[in-house]
Amino acid sequence: MPVNYAEQYSSALANAYPYVLNYGALWNTENSDKYRAVDAKTIKIPNLSTGGRVDGSRETISGFSRNFENDWETKTLSHHRMWQTLAHPKDIDETNQVASIQKLTKTMNETQKFPEMDAYLISRLYELRNEREALTPISNGSLTKDNVLAKFDELMVEMDEALVPLQGRILYVDTYTKKLIDNAVELSFVRTSGTKNIDRTISRIDEVKIVSVPTKLIKTKYSFTNGWSAASDALQIKMFLVHPSCVLPIVSYEFAELAPPSAMSQGKYVYYEESFEDVFILNKKYKGIQMVVEAAK
Repeated sequence: MPVNYAEQYSSALANAYPYVLNYGALWNTENSDKYRAVDAKTIKIPNLSTGGRVDGSRETISGFSRNFENDWETKTLSHHRMWQTLAHPKDIDETNQVASIQKLTKTMNETQKFPEMDAYLISRLYELRNEREALTPISNGSLTKDNVLAKFDELMVEMDEALVPLQGRILYVDTYTKKLIDNAVELSFVRTSGTKNIDRTISRIDEVKIVSVPTKLIKTKYSFTNGWSAASDALQIKMFLVHPSCVLPIVSYEFAELAPPSAMSQGKYVYYEESFEDVFILNKKYKGIQMVVEAAK
């Protein structure tokens, strides 16, 4: 009898996210526990706000009234994905178990699903961030070793002004920008005679964790018709500064099942999995996402 092991499968994948996804720290954020599921495709996020403090008095007692509001942000998961395969018992036997269902799903996860999840997350965050406040692509040329640290510092200042916590910020960059940053930092050391304290006044790059991402997985737009691929009008994201507290990722597996060979499957194993997944920005924290994007050429 086939067994739906969606919950166990989902839990196992979640444990692997930080190690197999470029944006694993965002997919595995603690924000995942801060929502209420309405159904498989809809969630509600609590949106708590309070009034501020006022002067106290030692002479009188003031009246009491409610000093907070609790609204809800409703979000609908729009990324509905599925994967299926047949596997003939002979294929499994004749490949010395290499084509077992477990190995097939592992290969699919590592070569298809996980890169797709990375592509979806970055493009979705770009889309949502622009809906809240438009990002301006670089219009006066590309990043260079002479301006990359200054551009980064501008992103940091934007977050500082929005009261985004410093602790926990992550800077995702494509591989070429990572090389630019390394060269710029090295150049700064040379210019300041290797004095690190002086160099820190030039840039705040050592205040964040830097993660290098392959260029094809840090673009603004993808197609997910069959697997994933960059859209023809996609722009390259050069720097993506984010505080995980503003990102809410959801992955909900409704079905994951392996059925043994039967007459209905013409003697073959049948595997099928289905998930609803999406990524959201918490409305009041969108300033926790800052990007440098190259303009269309």
